Formats: sequence, structure tokens, C-alpha cells
Amino acid sequence: MNSLGARLNYIRKNKGYTQASLAAAIGVSRGVIYNLEKNISEPQMIVINAICNILKINKDWLVSGIGNMDYNNETSESSKILNELFEITKDLSDNELLYLLDVIRALKKRLR
Repeated sequence: MNSLGARLNYIRKNKGYTQASLAAAIGVSRGVIYNLEKNISEPQMIVINAICNILKINKDWLVSGIGNMDYNNETSESSKILNELFEITKDLSDNELLYLLDVIRALKKRLR
């Protein structure tokens, strides 16, 4: 399995998901999963994190093929947080998302 798409296809089927059921579980269209599996589009990290959280797999393994397929607790906690952020923000408009991104960047800069 030499690509993200091949690894995603393998683990999705291994965990008993169809493209449609995995897409529904993370709140995206089936086309997003299809495009990832066919290596048509670059994955957004929030989508990758949501997939890894649902499938309980290691993000590094999915993205690059490095490491174990199963994730550890540290990755799990991070994935849960990012998945919750995704759930909270998935229905926001582009302008609202850009505003939120600016707020996060300003907070990050202030915390440094």
C-alpha cells in the first residue's frame, strides 16, 4: 500500500465501512472519500483526523505509511479534539470559517 488512497481503501473495508457510511460518519460527501481513495485530491487535515478517529487508526500511518496502523492514546486525544472542532464548524460559511481561523491564529500568536 504505497498511497494514502490505497491505505484508506484497505482500512475502510477492513473496518466494515462503505465509502458512503464512512463519509456520513465524519460529515462529508461520499465524493470526498472517493477522491481520497483515488488520490484525486489533497486531504484536509481535519478530514484525515476525523477519519482516523472514526476508524481508530494512526494518522501517520494513513498519511505516509509510517508507523503502526493502530493509534496510541496521545493521537486519540488529539483526534477527538479535532473531530469535535470539525463537528462544531462543519456547517459554518466560508466567511465564518475564515473569521474563526483568524481568531485561532491571533490566539496562537498571543500565547507565544
